[in-house]
Amino acid sequence: QLQACGGGLVQAGGSLRLSCAASGRTFSSYALGWFRQAPGKEREFVATISGSGVTKYYVNSVKGRFTISRDNAKNTVYLQMNSLKPEDTAVYYCTARAMPVTATSRSEYDYWGQGTLVTVSS
Repeated sequence: QLQACGGGLVQAGGSLRLSCAASGRTFSSYALGWFRQAPGKEREFVATISGSGVTKYYVNSVKGRFTISRDNAKNTVYLQMNSLKPEDTAVYYCTARAMPVTATSRSEYDYWGQGTLVTVSS
């Protein structure tokens, strides 16, 4: 199971840190990701991190502003979001892939959290 939290309302230019805690004993065997879905739009890839935490990928629109990280000892993945923009407003979902290699396609992930809402006001 994946449990995401940390969403909320923030002004443009502000920061938020999302967290997602996972259950299970083989956390480092899973690549993790964050996707987001804005109202009226499809769910899109945001960031992914490999099981070891070494490899990371981001969608171009968040590069330099968002940072994905993980703490395998705590079974938790994070998404630090800085310099937030109104267009970042969406429900953010954490997801896990049953192999340690990163992926950017929604179909390649096996487990999904319930989502946490991020609203950025202008």
